[in-house]
Amino acid sequence: MSVFEYVALDEKGRQRKGFIDAPGAAAARQKLREENIYPVEINQTDNKKVSALSQVLKFNIWQRVSASEISIFTRQLSTLLGAGMPLVPSLSIIIRQAEEGLLKKTLVQIREQVNEGKSLTESMSGFPQIFPPFYLNMVRAGEASGTINLVLERLADFRESQQALMNKIRSALAYPIIMFFIGSAVILLLMTFVVPKITGIFTDMHQTLPLITLILIAVSNFLKSFWWLILIILAASIVAFRHTTTGTEAGKRLWDNIKLKVPVFGKINRKIAITRFSRTLATLLQSGVPLLQAMEIVRNVVNNVIIGDAIAKASKDVEEGKELSGPLTQSGIFPPMVTEMIAVGEQSGTMEAMLNRIAATYETEAQADIMVMTSLLEPVMILVMGFVVGFIVVSILLPIFEMNQLVR
Repeated sequence: MSVFEYVALDEKGRQRKGFIDAPGAAAARQKLREENIYPVEINQTDNKKVSALSQVLKFNIWQRVSASEISIFTRQLSTLLGAGMPLVPSLSIIIRQAEEGLLKKTLVQIREQVNEGKSLTESMSGFPQIFPPFYLNMVRAGEASGTINLVLERLADFRESQQALMNKIRSALAYPIIMFFIGSAVILLLMTFVVPKITGIFTDMHQTLPLITLILIAVSNFLKSFWWLILIILAASIVAFRHTTTGTEAGKRLWDNIKLKVPVFGKINRKIAITRFSRTLATLLQSGVPLLQAMEIVRNVVNNVIIGDAIAKASKDVEEGKELSGPLTQSGIFPPMVTEMIAVGEQSGTMEAMLNRIAATYETEAQADIMVMTSLLEPVMILVMGFVVGFIVVSILLPIFEMNQLVR
């Protein structure tokens, strides 16, 4: 099987470029025509060029495949396979209507590998930055059980629910964050441009100024002269923080522990992690993934080392023959309601239903907590901004009042 690089025209007359696998040039032209693409030029490529293409597809730092693109692709593939259409034609249909980008290039490569006889899982595994282990394990389970369309539908539901949760969190936090940056920019503008002009009048008059005005002038002069130093310190602090919390195992463990114990935010982080744990484990088990394998995948999905260690320990106990609810209870991380519902699910054989119910409950609680937190953040930020602006106003007006008294 050779690889050919082609330049072609589609049905609308637009130029298309790409690569295609075929035994020969004539077969490559025929494959393109079957996809309603009409080749203008087609040339066989060498192995080095194909290898370079694979590296670009795997390590492209400028292009990204969004979560919504993967969800739409998964839903479309599930629908086509559920309608009885074979895998390769289904992929061809999705490729034809997909927008130009990294996902379309990747799907072309996957389709060619499937056409050569590889399974869908094997073809997707070459692109781990797009299809994570969780996704691949579910597809593998679907192929093994012959229910790939149902597994893909369940996978699309899962990804859409997770994406909806994150969108609600982002939208709830958007207003306070925007308000913070706008307020900070306004105060910085006042301190660096407006205040120096006004306080310069007091300085020229050689008047004895109140302490609060002297503090304002000192802060204003520092911001005006050393704003670049503040930016450097801020950037260095962000880099150091990210390196400490993600670059070292001890730092990541400490940060994850803080995220679970910090007031207000700790409860929310814990509930979101429990939602991910429950929803992911339920989806994997419903798709036919064995419990121990599902636990290993879930460990990496919760995105917290502390909770991941508790899941890993529970997985070892389950491997030794214990029930899942016992080790989770001993960890002290999972609330009693979670472990009790899991225990009921184990005894009644309705583990997946119980996990889905836990996920729905804690997702609702997390959203409610976030709404309460943001509703409290807004007045707090208004008070802080008002205090800063009030400090500036009083610092400017106080010398003016003193000048009026001297004139009288």
